[in-house]
Amino acid sequence: MKRLKIERKQVKVYPDSKRVIARFFFNGDDRAKEVIKKVLTLNKDQVFAIISPLLQEYSKRHRNITKILSRHCKKLKPLFEKMDIDYHDLDQHCKLLIGSYFTHEYSIESAAFFNPSIIEDPDQTDLVEGQRRLIISFRAVGEGHISSIVFRRALIDSQNNITVMPVGDYVDEAEVIRNATYNKKLFLEKGITSLIDKDILAKLDAKLDEQFDYITLKKVIAEAQALENNSEKDVEFEKVLWLSDSYYEIVFSLDTDISDRVIFPISEFERKGIEDARFTKFTHDDGSSAYYATYTAYDGHIILPKLLKTKDFYDFTVGPLFGAGAQNKNLALFPRKINGKYAMLARIDGINNYIMYSDKINIWENPIKFQEPKYSWEFVQLGNCGSPIETKDGWLIITHAVGPMRRYCLSATLLDLNDPTIEIGRLSEPLLIPNPDEREGYVPNVVYSCGSIINNGELILPYGLSDYSSSFATVNLESLLDRLKNSPE
Repeated sequence: MKRLKIERKQVKVYPDSKRVIARFFFNGDDRAKEVIKKVLTLNKDQVFAIISPLLQEYSKRHRNITKILSRHCKKLKPLFEKMDIDYHDLDQHCKLLIGSYFTHEYSIESAAFFNPSIIEDPDQTDLVEGQRRLIISFRAVGEGHISSIVFRRALIDSQNNITVMPVGDYVDEAEVIRNATYNKKLFLEKGITSLIDKDILAKLDAKLDEQFDYITLKKVIAEAQALENNSEKDVEFEKVLWLSDSYYEIVFSLDTDISDRVIFPISEFERKGIEDARFTKFTHDDGSSAYYATYTAYDGHIILPKLLKTKDFYDFTVGPLFGAGAQNKNLALFPRKINGKYAMLARIDGINNYIMYSDKINIWENPIKFQEPKYSWEFVQLGNCGSPIETKDGWLIITHAVGPMRRYCLSATLLDLNDPTIEIGRLSEPLLIPNPDEREGYVPNVVYSCGSIINNGELILPYGLSDYSSSFATVNLESLLDRLKNSPE
């Protein structure tokens, strides 16, 4: 059987090494103290002579460089106290100069820009008939292979021509707010799966209430550390704080463009990157909607599946996912409840496709396997490429598969609307294979996507090219559904 006709768009989105953020830089207490001492030997005129041209130069690269440097200087307050320096007595220019020595630029896209997910923009105003405004998330990779989530706005017309809008002048990190209330049972269970010492978790279990906040946790840990007085145990207590840091709210300034906003790793449990966000517009039972994304946090050893929620792409809440089904990568949320329950795709064993149901959006148990590798080009593993798309004929799942030479292909599956464990059909051949122009990159022979959309009778499929850049393809929806409904057993 011939493969379906798919049209590759000429639009390409490449990494841009000029996209930089100003991050806090710290090389340890001893070296930091020496730098601070040296700065404090300078008189006011010398300080001004150094900081003034720095501010002029870097104000062209960052939206509010003085605010950034001030914030980074403020992070040193505990060190100032150890040095018997009164932070409030420091001159403002001196604070800015100290802050500059503890700041470095990080190019968030210098290595790669791939694995896109595409959804409808909440703002659909001021468009002509046939146009639709979209938001595309990407996995951006910079120095040290650290991944972050970034965004672009795009416009699609009645002929499904896609225009990716120019980026803004700056890149901004969000303000981080830690105001979570933790459920002790779920928190400690996640501590076990995160390989934190069980004796430490047992001690915290005895001291914490069933619900507790961040301040209480820090106090209990400080008291326990004082009693233990053990440097090895201190590391385990630190891991508990890292886990608590996995819950947070982030808020972007209202004067930022969507392309200015980067969700960069914040907690220690995601310090090696946040990977492959799968966005979906979720419709609640009352008709209201919100945008959710599952993504993978990675600390270099442990994978931590997380859930992100927003209504406007300015304010986001973030937290871990719990349960036996919240393991490994490849979680993807259905865009509405099914038979009164939330539903999620998963690949808990790294090989096969699973589905889970839950009364709570952050707790996932009892995964049900519904699909395993069948064809030669998917013998290594199967997985989803984003949240399911509801059609009149069933749930359309774009899948990825790995075959010989670790080549990644994209394909499709159709599941029953009322019981997605029932497979109506799947393609017996790939939908998209890396062609000669797409096979070279950071990881060769890979096409991959994290979410598609339907527009004007076509499936709009954004995809990453060999873990380096991104492009788009389209396929006629009716042709795809017909092929799935009539696929071989």
